[in-house]
Amino acid sequence: MKNAAFNLDKNTTKSSSWIKKKQTQPLKSPLSLLLILSLFLFIFLFISFFKITPNSLFSKTITNNPLISQCSKFQTLALGEKFLWYAPHSGFSNQLSEFKNGILMAGILNRTLIVPPVLDHHAVALGSCPKFRVLGPKEIRVSVWDHVLDLVKTGRYISMADIIDISSLVPSSIKAIDFRVFASLWCNVNMDFTCSNDLNAQSSLFDSLNLCGSILSGIHGNVDKCLYAVDEDCRTTVWTYKNGDEDRVLDSFQPDEQLKKKKKISYVRRRQDVYKSLGPGSEAGSATVLAFGSLFTAPYKGSELHIDIHEARRDQRIQSLIDNSEFLPFVPEILNAGKKFALETIKAPFLCAQLRLLDGQFKNHWKATFQGLKQKLEVLKQSGSKPIHIFVMTDLPQGNWTGSFLGDMASEVNHFKLYFLREEDELVKKTAKNLAVAGHGLRFGSALRGLNGESKMKMNCPHQRLPDILLYIEKSVCSCASLGFVGTAGSTIADSIELMRKFDVCSKS
Repeated sequence: MKNAAFNLDKNTTKSSSWIKKKQTQPLKSPLSLLLILSLFLFIFLFISFFKITPNSLFSKTITNNPLISQCSKFQTLALGEKFLWYAPHSGFSNQLSEFKNGILMAGILNRTLIVPPVLDHHAVALGSCPKFRVLGPKEIRVSVWDHVLDLVKTGRYISMADIIDISSLVPSSIKAIDFRVFASLWCNVNMDFTCSNDLNAQSSLFDSLNLCGSILSGIHGNVDKCLYAVDEDCRTTVWTYKNGDEDRVLDSFQPDEQLKKKKKISYVRRRQDVYKSLGPGSEAGSATVLAFGSLFTAPYKGSELHIDIHEARRDQRIQSLIDNSEFLPFVPEILNAGKKFALETIKAPFLCAQLRLLDGQFKNHWKATFQGLKQKLEVLKQSGSKPIHIFVMTDLPQGNWTGSFLGDMASEVNHFKLYFLREEDELVKKTAKNLAVAGHGLRFGSALRGLNGESKMKMNCPHQRLPDILLYIEKSVCSCASLGFVGTAGSTIADSIELMRKFDVCSKS
């Protein structure tokens, strides 16, 4: 239909100019008049058949385009705010790392950060940046949007700000808005859409959310002054900020020649200043919504995979933001639950052992995982009283401990007393209920709340499940382990526990 409209316009334009030329001369015969009348009749019938008016020949692509229409409504509701969205992925620790990068980017670009939900573990995967094999920004944004709808549909939605306490940064350092509040404005739907039990493929709400999700993902392209979808990813770009280097210089890490030939890769990685590329004065800078793909980064071969902004000495505001967001604690409900378990259940100095045995690469390194624990226990045996109290944090179900070092420890009751948490434990369920009631995430964006007819969002959805928070409470327990911590080498969970212990969150909770 689009092609028909555009072709019709070209034919109409040519016909009009031809008619004008003919009108400067007297008509030479009735046959000429008949031809002209026939042409007008053909155009009239064509337009009537396809329900097109001369003023709307381009309506499908410009004036009545749903992209333009929806963006116009959103910009009216947004009250001049400019937003930043990104696509989280992988496990919780990686999502938290991206969240910190989102905070940094929002601060640099002076945009309101859209706080995402916590995604299911590895529900969305990026791929391998070192191997230059990743989901493109558009694809990963679509995957995240689809998964968010699934979280809503199944009553499992929980905001990152329901879990992570960002009250020290918002609004003093950055502005933030909960994704649910933003989505209700962006999609022009009621604030309580996350409580809908009618979110199925046949519902009009589902259609509306699908449409606005495809727009936000950038699969239809950018929308002038409304949406700018960033196409750069870790294959092409390392984002920097005021580092003194020339902009767009080659990064030190590039795909090697063998990889280029094998995978037919043509990527060239450049270092770009994010403020110069996407800030005020740029095409992206004028857009109401700036949508990144993945914001994951990590050191690799002397470079960073995607974001190389570790300090900003030339900008004290951003330097302060970097310092203050190095560690973001869990919300008080989670920290207090961990401390409560340590004080009221363990009731003694204890060691925390984080043993990742089943996921990814770790399932092939049981011996190495247990080796560090064995060495630590030998030291404690010689210097302390028995039994040694140990909080065990592992993905290996207790029924499968037999034949492993965990099983050996469990059987040596005179030497070791083991503790662990399960999802069905009362402490875990009670904390999950407290989090659902607290609704920390929905506190962000309150200035925009109520603009489309709702004063507040419902918190206790009829079909909402309790959030899965076992991992977070386990981490909090480990932060209180006075006899030390033994973690799995290479595990991001172990790294985050070490950071919690470094900042002594147990004594502060």
